[in-house]
Amino acid sequence: MNTSDTTNTCANCGKEGNDVINTCNKCKSVMYCNAACKKRHRSKHKKECEEHLRKAADQAAKLHDEKLFKQPPPLDDCPICMIRLPSLTRDRTYMVCCGKVICSGCIHAVQSRDGGGGLCPFCRTPPPTTDEEMVKRYKKRMELNDEMGIYNYGCMYRDGEFGLPQNVAKALELWHRAAELGYSMAYGNIGYAYLNGIGVEMDKKRATHYYELAAMGGSIAARCNLGCNERQAGNVDRALKHWMIAVKDGGLDSLENIKRLYGYGHATKDDYTEALRSYQAYLDEVKSDQREEAAAR
Repeated sequence: MNTSDTTNTCANCGKEGNDVINTCNKCKSVMYCNAACKKRHRSKHKKECEEHLRKAADQAAKLHDEKLFKQPPPLDDCPICMIRLPSLTRDRTYMVCCGKVICSGCIHAVQSRDGGGGLCPFCRTPPPTTDEEMVKRYKKRMELNDEMGIYNYGCMYRDGEFGLPQNVAKALELWHRAAELGYSMAYGNIGYAYLNGIGVEMDKKRATHYYELAAMGGSIAARCNLGCNERQAGNVDRALKHWMIAVKDGGLDSLENIKRLYGYGHATKDDYTEALRSYQAYLDEVKSDQREEAAAR
């Protein structure tokens, strides 16, 4: 049967035809031939309408949780040693000269071999010597739509660094741009701003929304915060799910939270054992002799 020949039926009077196009404003599941029929049928349809809305909300919540509690992909490998980049920013550095993220081990190895000097381990460019040069390099990265460069430039505006004026509104604008280009970690900064009313009106619901986007993109800090919020709300199972995901990506704070849950009897020994194994697996994956040397400096 050709779908273009399908006719609609008024839920009130039973009239059929392609002109029956007036739908229920709430559930959108039934149709009427006019507003009068919709009004007359309202009391009969109310219970059915509420059931449709409940099922739709349940389905939406289920789909949302499937996305929220899915393990995000790990960070890329360091472009020099080809070992997975560490999750902590202190153990990796963004190079504004070439836009690469280099692990601390490779940076330490180059500095040790070349006697310092701060040359980029990837492109061998010397570091900027003035604030003006640093800003110029970041502007170039922005022209190339480098999402991490845009994010960092936003942080510079937030803190008023390298001669830039402190401007939270500009920082938020840049973080939104970076996130839309793919650097979802930037959503964590936006969430923090809404949680604390920094540059925007305080809004905990929107803060949670942005923390969730950041967590789904791989932010272990945002994931840990979401777990803490769920724990405070009494949703221990959801908190544990968040922290388990963070631990697999190196979230030490989340591991400590799971340890506390176990100590209070809210998590099992198997839960804590799994968390310890996951964290150790992460450490093994990002481990290298060069990184250990860098950490021991």
